[in-house]
Amino acid sequence: MEPGGRPRWHLLLEGRARPLALGQVVLPAGDSRAPVFFRAPCDKPSPMTRLFLPLALAFTSAAFAAAPISWKFQLGAGLAPAGFTAVSAQAAYSDAAGYGFEPGPAGGPVYFSAKVPEGNYRVTVTLGRADAAAVTTVKAEVRRLMLEQVATAPGQFVRRTFAVNVRTPRLSDGSEPRLDSHEVDAATHQAVSRDWDDKLTLEFSGENPAPAAVEIEPAEHLTTLFITGDSTVTDQPGNSVTSWGQMVTRWFKPEVAVANHAESGETLKGFRRERRWAKVLDSIRPGDYVVIEFGTNDSKDRGPQNIYPNQDFSETYAPAATTYQELLRQFVKDAQGRGATPIIVSPSARRGETAPPTSLEPWADAAMAVARELGVAAINLNAMGVELNRALGPGAAKQFNDRTHHVAYGGYLQAKCIVLGIRRAGLPLAAAIADDFSFDPAHPAPLPADFRLPPDPGLRRAAAR
Repeated sequence: MEPGGRPRWHLLLEGRARPLALGQVVLPAGDSRAPVFFRAPCDKPSPMTRLFLPLALAFTSAAFAAAPISWKFQLGAGLAPAGFTAVSAQAAYSDAAGYGFEPGPAGGPVYFSAKVPEGNYRVTVTLGRADAAAVTTVKAEVRRLMLEQVATAPGQFVRRTFAVNVRTPRLSDGSEPRLDSHEVDAATHQAVSRDWDDKLTLEFSGENPAPAAVEIEPAEHLTTLFITGDSTVTDQPGNSVTSWGQMVTRWFKPEVAVANHAESGETLKGFRRERRWAKVLDSIRPGDYVVIEFGTNDSKDRGPQNIYPNQDFSETYAPAATTYQELLRQFVKDAQGRGATPIIVSPSARRGETAPPTSLEPWADAAMAVARELGVAAINLNAMGVELNRALGPGAAKQFNDRTHHVAYGGYLQAKCIVLGIRRAGLPLAAAIADDFSFDPAHPAPLPADFRLPPDPGLRRAAAR
């Protein structure tokens, strides 16, 4: 018996608690139940052990079912605290271990991955160094901004918590959406993009970044904000282009996980045809939210095609006054049928557009009209983009990589527009907006000269579509 009268189970369950150090299961924070310990059995089990072993196994299985395993890692040198797995700086990721550091450029960001099932997770990082000051920015998966410029003095350590969504291509019926070759290898069905693999990957960057520990806890009870859209919304892998979808994560408390399913070149028609929408619907639970932003590519009826090589624009083009609105209505109906709250967002203004009409105004107006007709939340990002361009004056061009796509600064401001729109719409989701959020598109902050976010290398070439 353990002190306090708790039973000690003399069992060895090989690999059951991986990737933790063998011998311990860590219960979620705040769980008052005693952990179950596993120890090597005696050389000659007693009759009592043989008699009660099946019961002990059943008890242990029930404990695992009732309390999800959490993963706790101490990064770098030093003795790991109880319940933590020590990970040396030389520990490269492997499937066998289930955790480790990923390759990265010399002097660049530090990448750490842990193998986890699909789902939502609360991640707590400890940042700081005993011997030096540090400034650390944390991103997840494909450049999703989680923590911005966390400064620590020598000997200071801080803990910060955020939510991360991890997904794989599989639907509950075993089928898969039709993803691009830069997302999943069609021959092997192995994920190419970190947005679709079976790992939770963290990126630590900045001036002397200092990740000291990582704790990962399953959190399926979290509200999920699903995002659908195109290249102006997707998790862009290259540093030259950054969307609002990978910046908006910065502005939510750990009660909300963001699942960005947007992809370059997409349209309402294409998103359904490729079964990306089916994957979103398959993942929704009542109480979740779904952002629907299309129009940039739906507006194209000539010129370079973005998705299909046969140049058949009937598969992608959606006239603003008819098909585009019909498809939006269907998307809203589908989301509501799963118990989610839809949020219709208009496509943003392009570079140089400082007054209406904008190049995408017919689709922006159509999106807002459908939202009014159906009585659902709406964010007029097109109008906000015009306001930003006008307010920034000559500096407005510094938001953009090209006519349509944004750099990190522009994606950051666009994300703040989205969060402001959620607040203005009076959605319950607004209660989970970060306490330090504030924004006014007429007086945008930060200004270009004040924006400080460490660049990160591209994870693959970003196709500007």
